[in-house]
Amino acid sequence: MKSVPSWVRHHAAKLNRPLKHKIRSAYSTSAANAAIPVIIQFRQPITPAGLRELRTHLGRHVLPVKHHLRLHQAVASQVSLKCLEHVCRWNGVHKVYLDGIKKATLNIATPSIGATAVRRSRGLTGKGINIAVLDTGVYPHPDLTRPVNRILAFKDYINHRKCPYDDNGHGTHITGDAAGNGWSSRGKYRGPAPEAGIVGIKVLDKYGNGYDSTIIKAIEYCITRRKKLKLRILSMSFGGPVAPHVKDDLLVQAVEKAGKSGLTVVIAAGNAGPRRRTIESPGISPSAITVGAVNDRRTLTQKDDRIAVYSSRGPAPGGKVKPDLVAPGDSVISLRAPGSQLVRELPRNKVGKRYFKLSGTSISTPIVSGAAAQLLQLRPCLTPRQVKLLLKRNAFPLRLKPNTGGSGEIDVRFLKRRCFPKKPHKVRL
Repeated sequence: MKSVPSWVRHHAAKLNRPLKHKIRSAYSTSAANAAIPVIIQFRQPITPAGLRELRTHLGRHVLPVKHHLRLHQAVASQVSLKCLEHVCRWNGVHKVYLDGIKKATLNIATPSIGATAVRRSRGLTGKGINIAVLDTGVYPHPDLTRPVNRILAFKDYINHRKCPYDDNGHGTHITGDAAGNGWSSRGKYRGPAPEAGIVGIKVLDKYGNGYDSTIIKAIEYCITRRKKLKLRILSMSFGGPVAPHVKDDLLVQAVEKAGKSGLTVVIAAGNAGPRRRTIESPGISPSAITVGAVNDRRTLTQKDDRIAVYSSRGPAPGGKVKPDLVAPGDSVISLRAPGSQLVRELPRNKVGKRYFKLSGTSISTPIVSGAAAQLLQLRPCLTPRQVKLLLKRNAFPLRLKPNTGGSGEIDVRFLKRRCFPKKPHKVRL
């Protein structure tokens, strides 16, 4: 086994912990020549002249730029260990992070959280509220495009295509969980926000995998175009390994910046339960609404709902209580993307001609996103913090430990009341 070179110890402060582990692994397995995906953060906003200066410093070592991440004064690249050594020696570099990989993790589900009752009594359908779904893309399913096309924009960071598509199928199901209108099922399979607008952003590939840098770039896109696209909610149903500290996780930092910009961010807790401390990144983000999953047992009442065994448990690093809420996530029926990877892998999960059945915290997350859209339709002036407080305060109590079920199961029946407090009572965030 080769020892780790002295430069790694000398520049340890410039390397985040996951990257240090990756470097040690590369040297110990004789994979020192392999390219490592990294995010290089600079002390100053990087300019073309600054990049030229860095490349001059690197000499013969190549530094291809995959993404410019202005949110973090950074660039994403793939570099050799020798190149990484020279990068660390340049004074303009603040820190280098491993560019990690994240993976993708409605029949009864919608009425069981009170969304149908609220739609009928108050007309709350998410109309006027736009949700950005960061996932594997979105197929233009009739439940999203008829009678009017509610896919307002589409951005593809994987294959750079212009028109909406989904080669995996996960993102289409997720979008329907939040905002499908039941067009193809005569209203049977409908999400909580059937009139919400959708901005589909493809950050995960055909197999449901995506780099942190690609997701950060998409969050940056949402922040900068928030007003133009009238975005209010970001829904993210994926996760991956957790760094010990938020300072070591640029994706979590990006989520925090999204929240400060006025976007309500809803994220899957992960499917690594029932062990403690299994909440995935970016679900550990303090300001985000992190969602676990329950089995609704195919009944309308929430009294018999049970936490899903696979639903990740807290606490998050630093002792933060997570998840914040839980929602139905077992065998939920939603939209199918024809010919997609999941349809080929799971043909028995087909339901009728246009639907598909999936389970996981990936599925429970957009149900909360749809509920948040109903709330914002009624109270468009609410901040992300207030949205989170109100949803947690009015959750249905499942009598679970906070790090198992958060504040309880999402329940929007409180929106039926003609008046509810503008300032929600204190609840632990």
